[in-house]
Amino acid sequence: MYLPGGPVAVTLRHSSRARSLRVVIHPERGVVVTMPATRAGRIDGERRATEFLGQREGWLRRHLARQATEAAVLAKRGGARDGGGIPYLGELHRVWVVPAVSGVTRSDVVHLADTRELIIHRVDRERRPNDAVLEAWLRDRARQTIDDAIARHGLALAVTPTAVTLRDPRSRWGSASRQGRLSFSWRLILAPPAALDTVVVHELAHLRVFGHGPRFWSVVAARQPDHRTWRRWLHEHATALHTALVPQPDFAPPP
Repeated sequence: MYLPGGPVAVTLRHSSRARSLRVVIHPERGVVVTMPATRAGRIDGERRATEFLGQREGWLRRHLARQATEAAVLAKRGGARDGGGIPYLGELHRVWVVPAVSGVTRSDVVHLADTRELIIHRVDRERRPNDAVLEAWLRDRARQTIDDAIARHGLALAVTPTAVTLRDPRSRWGSASRQGRLSFSWRLILAPPAALDTVVVHELAHLRVFGHGPRFWSVVAARQPDHRTWRRWLHEHATALHTALVPQPDFAPPP
């Protein structure tokens, strides 16, 4: 698609559920414009999309530039491969892959906190790639850390969830049901502890106030006064957290 500042790759799609034109700048799919699946939308969709984006070209190119910068940073880190780097508890850790010692039957990960290293000990018959081995270990750490946070903040808020699950959603870090079931993204273990605590407090607060009215936010703020800072941090670093473990094929490990 050609805009005043030059061409931009755009995917134009029509949806029967869309009620108006919507733009999403996806880290993998790029700029996606969704339009209502009406006759007018199908006939005149590209012109309308070009006009819409042209009016917002500055905003569009700023977001594309930020995504390009994030991609370059992630490529430099290398992801979950030997010599690469990933965030863990909000701090960048170097990843090393070594053969497991004789007699060990299951690949595992060792965390060296003092040197901020994650050592993947691989057994010979391991079929999982390094990022899958590391993800399994991170999920275990996330479960323990989130359970501890729930116990700590739940006691202070006088609430107890009926069930807690870990998932890998793309659009939210946590959720709560009216039945008291809570769900969290395991990727919160990659973020600073205060960010994880903010999400836990947010979902626990829903067990007292379901909805996002003033009373709800007062409950959150009483327990986590800086919740706005960490909610913004999670929003700004969402792409980096969701792609942190992706191995970068062109990465050159440090000597």
